[in-house]
Amino acid sequence: MSMIFNDQNIQIREQVSSWQEALKIASKPLLDSHKITNTYVKNMAKSVKENGPYMVLTDYFALMHARPGEGVNQIGMSLLVLKHPVDLEGKPVKIFLVMAALDNTSHLNALKRIMNILMNNKSFNTILNGNKKEIIDLFKEGEKV
Repeated sequence: MSMIFNDQNIQIREQVSSWQEALKIASKPLLDSHKITNTYVKNMAKSVKENGPYMVLTDYFALMHARPGEGVNQIGMSLLVLKHPVDLEGKPVKIFLVMAALDNTSHLNALKRIMNILMNNKSFNTILNGNKKEIIDLFKEGEKV
């Protein structure tokens, strides 16, 4: 079982100027590893423009995604944690989780494990604190469950 999150796909930033910038930064590890193309990044941004902030699932957390397969070469996830929230269509967001899926089902197990971690207040606050090593350790522990 490979790690969902590691040193390469977790980024911590003080702040960004817009949610669009946050999306680009959050997507970079997946672009660099060729798991997604710029088409996928554009589709995520377009989806927010067309549908509003529905990707903001809870306070400070956005699950960024677009239609499976379009611009996706390989399943992947990346995480951007901001120290200061950025406005995403009226919602303050500090955690951008970019999820790239090839189809409607292959990513669900990984997503379920991540959501279990995020639903835990202590874990969520660990992520919000933005300490990369603590976040990696948190997901390592969560993957054993």
